[in-house]
Amino acid sequence: MHQHIINLALQIVPQVASDRAYAVVDEAIAVIHNSGVKYRVCPFETVMEGTYDELMEVVKKTQEVCLQAGAEQILVYIKMQIRKNSDVTMEEKVAKYDARQS
Repeated sequence: MHQHIINLALQIVPQVASDRAYAVVDEAIAVIHNSGVKYRVCPFETVMEGTYDELMEVVKKTQEVCLQAGAEQILVYIKMQIRKNSDVTMEEKVAKYDARQS
């Protein structure tokens, strides 16, 4: 079965000292970057593009790295857009806005 491309938005809120929060989140973003999936870092979440299975594996690794980086607990928020018969891309939703910022 062919897996279509989906969009997944991930926000991880680590329970750490406030001066360490960004450092822990940076560890999660590094996992996403090193995964090779297409992604965009936004102020509140990071949006990724890929198959469901590959993105869920990235999500799992980001959680593990946050706990390894010292978080006692993490709150994980995930949003997904999945189509039955076609791909979902970030460009279709934001390209017209990106052009305005250039």
